[in-house]
Amino acid sequence: MDMILLVVAGVFMLLGVLGSFLPVLPGVPLSWIGLLIFYLIPGVGMNYWFLGITLAVAILFYILNLIIPAMGTKKFGGSRKGMIGATIGLIIGIFAPFPFAILICPFIGAFIGEILNKSNSRTAGKAAFGSFLGLLASSFMEFIVTFAFLILFLYQFWSYKEIIF
Repeated sequence: MDMILLVVAGVFMLLGVLGSFLPVLPGVPLSWIGLLIFYLIPGVGMNYWFLGITLAVAILFYILNLIIPAMGTKKFGGSRKGMIGATIGLIIGIFAPFPFAILICPFIGAFIGEILNKSNSRTAGKAAFGSFLGLLASSFMEFIVTFAFLILFLYQFWSYKEIIF
């Protein structure tokens, strides 16, 4: 049973890291679930402080991952409609069945939002580019957090290796 839980936890950790690049997967929450499953292994002491702090970090970064593309739109001169368009585009991009939808849809959403706001195409393009940069920034941030969770997982695994094996 210990090995099954360890393997499942490791799979969740790897899915979390992959999720930082593949926006279809929620990277940080998957990594946190991997940490939780690790602590469910019999013999590994439950560390509520560790799990609570990492859960708070996971929730915070998951929310930021949804907000940052819209903030990038605003930073590059986008309006409220552009920010809403970028957010809607991001949500559509997550579920769209075509390649690179997660990169294209927020850009298109911000552009359409700016056009609906009666901005010229230059301003709309600039705001859409800001959305794209925000998406890249949030993906990089998510990778850093999931990688940190993976390092914590490996450290905890190393600490409890005698109990598990």
